[in-house]
Amino acid sequence: MTHTVHPYAHRLGIIRDWKSRWFAAGKKNFRENIRVDAAIRAFIAKRLRSMYIGNVEIERTDSELRIIIHTARPGLVIGRSGENAVKLRKQMGEVVHTAAPADKRAVKIDIVEIRQAETNAAVVAYMVAEGLEKRMPFRRILKQTVEKVMAVREVQGVRIVVSGRLGGAEMSRREEIKRGRIPLQTFRADIDFATEKAYLPYGVIGVKVWIYQGNIYPGMERRQAEARPAAPARA
Repeated sequence: MTHTVHPYAHRLGIIRDWKSRWFAAGKKNFRENIRVDAAIRAFIAKRLRSMYIGNVEIERTDSELRIIIHTARPGLVIGRSGENAVKLRKQMGEVVHTAAPADKRAVKIDIVEIRQAETNAAVVAYMVAEGLEKRMPFRRILKQTVEKVMAVREVQGVRIVVSGRLGGAEMSRREEIKRGRIPLQTFRADIDFATEKAYLPYGVIGVKVWIYQGNIYPGMERRQAEARPAAPARA
């Protein structure tokens, strides 16, 4: 019997950090914080679906709730003169107030640009789902996407799996394409994983993406943090 483990959770505390970080949040509000986090992520997934959102991080302090959105299209999220970001922050505050009326923290939003979209599994998964929703042949989508990802120098392996009623067939099936290496059992392997859904008239097609960018050794996290771009846009 196999034990399938999420590639991100498998490396928590080793080369990965938690996506929700609660400073001074307290154990008594644990259930409420979980509910707010789920509501925020569901709202962003629906509201910003076409804007290539790669990752959402949530940080809490005593006075504020900070939401860090990583996107390959920051211009669309921010909008002209920041009007979309202001509107998004207001809507996010309403979501938080609905999920937790007693939470009085100020809601802040940071928008961080993903420099290389092809190295982010969530963005690549949405690219595949977007192509499927445009009725493109799924084999062509898989082949073109894999070639585009492998063209990036840092990427050493990629695997994409789609399952469902592919091509409108009556019986669902599973198709997979793989290039390079995907060492799932190596803790220091920098593997990004994401899932996405393509909504089609005849059903939902699931998409899974694994991207391997080499190994991370002790000390590399600090050097990567120092090499990061300037401060993100805030709203």
